[in-house]
Amino acid sequence: MVEVQDIFLKHGNTYRTNHKLTLVQHKAISAIQKCRTSQLGGHKEVCDECGHTRISYNSCRNRHCPKCQALAKERWIENQKAIYTLLFKTVAETLTELASDKKYLGAKIGFTSVLHTWGQNLIHHPHVHSIVPGGGLSSIGKWVNSRKKFFIPVKVLSRKFRGKFLYHLKQLYNQNKLEFHGSQAYLANNKDFEELLSSLYNKEWVVYCKPPFKNAACVVEYLGRYTHRVAISNKRIVSLEKDRVTFKWRDYKDDSKQKLMTLSADEFIRRFLIHILPNGFMKIRHYGLLGNRNKTTKLKLCKQLTHTPLLTMEKSSILQLILKITGMDLSKCPICGSDKPKQFMSLGKSPPIARETVYVQKIALFWGGGSYIYFCVI
Repeated sequence: MVEVQDIFLKHGNTYRTNHKLTLVQHKAISAIQKCRTSQLGGHKEVCDECGHTRISYNSCRNRHCPKCQALAKERWIENQKAIYTLLFKTVAETLTELASDKKYLGAKIGFTSVLHTWGQNLIHHPHVHSIVPGGGLSSIGKWVNSRKKFFIPVKVLSRKFRGKFLYHLKQLYNQNKLEFHGSQAYLANNKDFEELLSSLYNKEWVVYCKPPFKNAACVVEYLGRYTHRVAISNKRIVSLEKDRVTFKWRDYKDDSKQKLMTLSADEFIRRFLIHILPNGFMKIRHYGLLGNRNKTTKLKLCKQLTHTPLLTMEKSSILQLILKITGMDLSKCPICGSDKPKQFMSLGKSPPIARETVYVQKIALFWGGGSYIYFCVI
């Protein structure tokens, strides 16, 4: 099976030579090229029963690497950072203000937002996914349930979102925090920028609301699938032949039909690198009742008011995750099936250090028919 790593190994260095890249993009390319190879070191394991030797190379742990993000499920240009931050800010203000309006809910809510920057064809398509519990806290500390059929009307959401986004975008422009290059260079002219804003005000913007999740378990499943995605997974890549990359994609404009797209390796790498986020940029953010400063106070009160039990789940080990994802049990010898392989030799080198997390996670989601909301800027 062809992987993103194969494409970068064959064409990545040529792409670097012919294009000006940021430091973070260079690091991402190097990490993906070296992932799980001898360049990052590793260790050997020997089965005590039959003597079979297995070599395991270290992974790069780069958050844009498809291999590493399958288990875990950084700055392009400053413009991107400003726009992505603006997108998060606008979504948060839209949801918070409308939810506090007694016409819709009249309560303070909490929600989690996740930034994605790609479409199925790897084109730049920034959008935010948000999941919102089905209610919130009133000003007197009582739980208020949202309406059963919908959270907030989508037209109200989209128009509030449009107004706020364009207002804040104009503020960034007036503060000289936006730069325009290439085909967008003309927008540096104030008159042209104002004309663009006017045309955007006259368009209907896209905010999509999905039906509520069935229960908290469905929320956890959704978060697992969406929060640690990368631009394209290795399983979607079909072939790499004669400097051409073919991959599967879903055409949502054509009844979500699955199709094949073939790009030059140069264009594939260009599209992939578009989605390298600014260094340290948080693509998952929690707001309101789900924010860090409210976890031990208001969130605790919400659990009590909604009679939500505290569920304790043991965190899966890396070996258990690999077994679930690939079906391979690395705790056993692949030859004789012995479950006591012995690690006896380090091959030196190591990937960047990753902090260990606690082995027990406490999950307490007060859902009550929460909503999934999709905000998109076209």
